[in-house]
Amino acid sequence: MSGYRDVALFFLLALLWGGSFVSIEVGLDYYPPILYAAYRFDVAAVALLSYVLFTESSPLPRTRGDLAAIGFSGGLSVAVNNSLLFVGQQYTTSGIAAITYSLVPIATAAVAALWIGGTNLDARGAVGVVLAFVGVGLVAQPDPSNLAGGVTIGVGLISVGVLAVAVGSVGLRTVETSFSSIALTGWAMGFGALLIHGLSLGLGETQRLPATELPALAALGFLGLLASAVAYTIYFTLLGRLGAFEINLVSYVVPVVATVTGALLLEEPVTPLTVAGFAVIVVGFGLLKRHAIATEAPKLLARVGGLF
Repeated sequence: MSGYRDVALFFLLALLWGGSFVSIEVGLDYYPPILYAAYRFDVAAVALLSYVLFTESSPLPRTRGDLAAIGFSGGLSVAVNNSLLFVGQQYTTSGIAAITYSLVPIATAAVAALWIGGTNLDARGAVGVVLAFVGVGLVAQPDPSNLAGGVTIGVGLISVGVLAVAVGSVGLRTVETSFSSIALTGWAMGFGALLIHGLSLGLGETQRLPATELPALAALGFLGLLASAVAYTIYFTLLGRLGAFEINLVSYVVPVVATVTGALLLEEPVTPLTVAGFAVIVVGFGLLKRHAIATEAPKLLARVGGLF
């Protein structure tokens, strides 16, 4: 029975994270992008920290390692990444943004190899990393006459955000924490929200209260509650049960959800270059993670086979 539950949670996570890119597109019609990102994590932090404070015996940061972890996660993975993501999505579709974001596991492996070593990034793995970034180049649909505009600039901004996530994730491996991953995520969201609000003010965005129009409320509620607080709780639950390799596969289901949902709800176009770029990114992931695939694929097949 737990196997069915894990599969259901895996696809629910993909639906929530895939839908988040569509919700960003909807909300950008009502907010300046960075302020919108700040409101997302205001909602998420309040929800997740309320849950943590009521359910955990040691929810508060107590050590330097805790503070360093909040800095890495809140400063890079939340603040820098989401500021660039929300600004970048002004220039892209939901699907293109999600496909670009599927670089996270690949970029994280590359950063880990450079920073802490021990990841066995051999020649084929390096080719996989290069292929992944070539795939993003295809997704960006570069126009030689307008490289500073259109989809290209959006994909470029989101790609820098992906690198921020990778650096933040690897940085977390270098520190020891005294509280749970869910508690860390809640405090990081709160810290990141404060940083994003400061950036919004510093850049001169028009400050306004959350919009009351139904699409804006629905998009912000979905982003803050479902795609952030609930989704990250599911993520850490599955991470403990399935392991890092299997849960990282969600990165390649999310773009499909985002692309299909964006096409159906927002009539966003899906071009052959977008599909080709995503395929190249997946091939790059396969090369980079071929040893893990050889080890984990039989376990995954056995797990799926046990459901039927």
